[in-house]
Amino acid sequence: MKKKESTKLFWYALSLGFIILFILILLSSILDVGDRLRTISPILEYSFYGLAVILVYVLILRPVHIILFSPSFSVETSLDPDSNHNFQVYKRVAKRLIAQGNLPEEEVTKLKASMNSSAELRPALYHAYNKVVKKQMNQVIKKNAKTVMISTAISQNGRLDFFTIIVVNLKMIKELVVMCGFRPTFKNLSKLTINVFTTALIAEGLENMDLNDLLPSSTMNMLGEIPLVKPVVSSVVQGMSNALLTLRIGIVTRKYLFSDAKEITKEEIRRNALLEAAKMLPSVLGDALLILPKKIAALFKKPVKEEHVE
Repeated sequence: MKKKESTKLFWYALSLGFIILFILILLSSILDVGDRLRTISPILEYSFYGLAVILVYVLILRPVHIILFSPSFSVETSLDPDSNHNFQVYKRVAKRLIAQGNLPEEEVTKLKASMNSSAELRPALYHAYNKVVKKQMNQVIKKNAKTVMISTAISQNGRLDFFTIIVVNLKMIKELVVMCGFRPTFKNLSKLTINVFTTALIAEGLENMDLNDLLPSSTMNMLGEIPLVKPVVSSVVQGMSNALLTLRIGIVTRKYLFSDAKEITKEEIRRNALLEAAKMLPSVLGDALLILPKKIAALFKKPVKEEHVE
């Protein structure tokens, strides 16, 4: 028991440290921009501070509030088939899934019919999750991974990538929590906090990535002869790397929310999450590549002047 409590405290302390570090980085970036705007106009500086406060609330504080104040679902309580508490947890989960309004009518009917039977509710809930909810959650995860890929591929700014990863991953976790109606335990939320922050730091570091370290010299020589191809390939690789990490965080979140006894160990969750993320990546990459060339090409176009007809 003492070991379990000390492990929890370790994760809480570590996540708190990452949160404090993020706040310091955020404040530093805001004050730095505000200081530059002051040279133009004090009004512009204070307007920026006001806008920054609004954006921080909407993009960071609000999603965090929704996640933290959602009821907790503990994976451990769902693994003992003989526990009455386990049955109550499943009833609570089933009611919340029904209340979301995303389930087909036949799944809602099955869940309602199983509410009074512990032996029937677990398989009914398992079926609803694997056949419907899991697919819906995967779509949310893919959508946010595509946003990360396109945004970080275009931005070409490590600090902007850092904040983009934080905001998009918080939004994704919030959407998954709202979809299920409950959040992971505080311990698992602490782990997710560390995952999100680490991913954001990796995204910031990828801005200095050298393609020469990744591709053969013959390939680099060929790319160097084609105009604009090398920077475009570098951008795509950065975006793809960030998308893969975002997919992994989304899948880990999903597994923390709905975990089967087969995947209860953290090693299995991590391994299976990475494998599943790798399987999802091609479809995310395909969708993003339909949009990305247009976005990158738009950066090199001159703005079209509108002609005024008198």
